[in-house]
Amino acid sequence: MALAAFAMFAAFILLTGVRSLIQRRRTGDWGNRQRLMPRRSWGWWGLALADLGYLMVGLGAPVAAMAGMPPLAVAAHPVVHGLGIVLAILGILATFDSQLALGASWRIGVDEAERTALVTTGPFRRVRNPVFTSAATVFLGLAFMVPNLLAIAGLAVTLTGIEMQVRLVEEPYLRGVHGAAYTDYASRVGRFLPGIGRLRIDHLPRS
Repeated sequence: MALAAFAMFAAFILLTGVRSLIQRRRTGDWGNRQRLMPRRSWGWWGLALADLGYLMVGLGAPVAAMAGMPPLAVAAHPVVHGLGIVLAILGILATFDSQLALGASWRIGVDEAERTALVTTGPFRRVRNPVFTSAATVFLGLAFMVPNLLAIAGLAVTLTGIEMQVRLVEEPYLRGVHGAAYTDYASRVGRFLPGIGRLRIDHLPRS
């Protein structure tokens, strides 16, 4: 199962690379803004934590399992492993689909000087951050496939990084760029799950 989890992780990384190549061919730009973010900024920390969590779950946990780290007894069951495989596969496909749905607006990280179009179609009709929802599903699935302590810790790190990136970086950026169009959209569509985490306009800070 550890080898299967590693293969799933490799497929996830590979498809992200494919998405970058598609972006390059369509727009002449790789779409990666991670290196442009100031070090120790919220955006830097958010993506750094998410990347660390990805590596802990997708690489560290399988290697640790092969080296003899035991799984958590409560999750050491074929049904849990099977569910993990299903979640990982569906999450990988959904991540790629959501990345494609962003079109020319797809980015890794945020460059505050840019003004990309607001995408509200496709999977973005149901949730505001389907790429992150799908990625979290992938790593939940991988953690179920290799449910040791390193995988669980890595999943927690991953979710922390995603929350930081979305709440402290991307949402303020989108409100600043798109104003009322974004706040109206966010008031109707959930953050990570349909109907959950909708923006309450009456709670926004006044300018």
